[in-house]
Amino acid sequence: MEMDEEERTAVLETLSPCERRELRYHWELWARARQLAPPGDWRIWMICAGRGFGKTRAGSEWIRQVARQDAAARIALVGASLAEVRAVMVEGESGLLACCPPGFAPRYEPSLRRVVFPGGAIATLFSAAEPESLRGPQHTHAWCDEVAKWETAGGRAERAWDNLMLGMRLGDTPRALVTTTPRAVPLMRKLMAGDAGGETVIVRGRSEDNAPNLPPRYLTDIRKQFGHSALGRQELDGKMLLDIEGALWTRALLERSRGRDGGVLVRVVVGVDPPASAQGDACGIVVVGLGEDGQARVLEDASVNRPSPERWARAVASAAARWNADRVVAEANQGGAMVESVLRAASVDLPIRLVHASRGKIARAEPVAALYVAGRVLHVGAFPALEDELTGLDTGGAYHGPGRSPDRADALVWALTELMLGAPGRPRVWVQ
Repeated sequence: MEMDEEERTAVLETLSPCERRELRYHWELWARARQLAPPGDWRIWMICAGRGFGKTRAGSEWIRQVARQDAAARIALVGASLAEVRAVMVEGESGLLACCPPGFAPRYEPSLRRVVFPGGAIATLFSAAEPESLRGPQHTHAWCDEVAKWETAGGRAERAWDNLMLGMRLGDTPRALVTTTPRAVPLMRKLMAGDAGGETVIVRGRSEDNAPNLPPRYLTDIRKQFGHSALGRQELDGKMLLDIEGALWTRALLERSRGRDGGVLVRVVVGVDPPASAQGDACGIVVVGLGEDGQARVLEDASVNRPSPERWARAVASAAARWNADRVVAEANQGGAMVESVLRAASVDLPIRLVHASRGKIARAEPVAALYVAGRVLHVGAFPALEDELTGLDTGGAYHGPGRSPDRADALVWALTELMLGAPGRPRVWVQ
């Protein structure tokens, strides 16, 4: 039965100071139903939910319960790296050390990579980036955090999981908990399909489910930034987004392309895909730069939706000034000289180059997608709307993304073609 604030206060006033301190550790009273272990004969329990849902707290509390009930428990704590296991699963705000009451405080032994609980239960830290470290050790229970982040190169994530499962052979009912935000990587696909060995129970959730325990502005600000874009659906709503067949850009490819500012930029280009009319689609405006290390970096998606000619031209001029651009590359198929005139009206000294699309969108995009595959392009930050469009382009020439046209993707292709591809690969250039 739910109580209002006045009723809760009245109940709390009947408790002694000692009882009040103990109350915070009664997880079953505070937890939401989907944060508690499901009933039934399951082997794998997976919480697949958005950021801030309370996955880490659920994991820590489950491990605490296991350690209290089974003194002989041998538990594997597995994360993307040992540093993350320590910082999040053990020492974090919702980690094991924070969740255990003083009367059941575990002893953390960093040199031995283990947490020892009163009574004898032991939890050992493992990195999924070292799959062979899980070959041999035996466990009764396991907590695997953020499996969607585990290293995929060389099949490491799947090898780590397989080695862990092969070692789940102690006790009568070995069990594993997986807490993760979803991404369409091979191991996640395997887990979501229930093909992970034994009975799997999947619990889903959104960031908003934990609203009372999040900063008041967090959900408002994060929704404003990501809305219901693909990235928002994945990171906030906890939905796994699958790639279209034959996509030029996959979600996994874009995730591998995340990077940091490369320091000094030796050249900056603003790509522009002007709208056909003020009532048309967005004006794609994407800024890319070339770092001293030879890698291109996507710096900003400054695109504007349904703008007037004056508005999109001002947005282009503003982006060029903000990044001190060396070149503004604008497609001239829709308007020709008018495109340059509108841009000149916004800023007379813009370094404009007009380009004409003599090939289809896919033919222009394929060599740019190849740059991503080769690891030559990094995204400095997340660009949900742009990335939704990129993953909507397929090799068959169709577009499956949001909107009628991939305006942002077109702007990116023009910019990277100018910045990274040699003269033979450039579109025809029309200098007005």
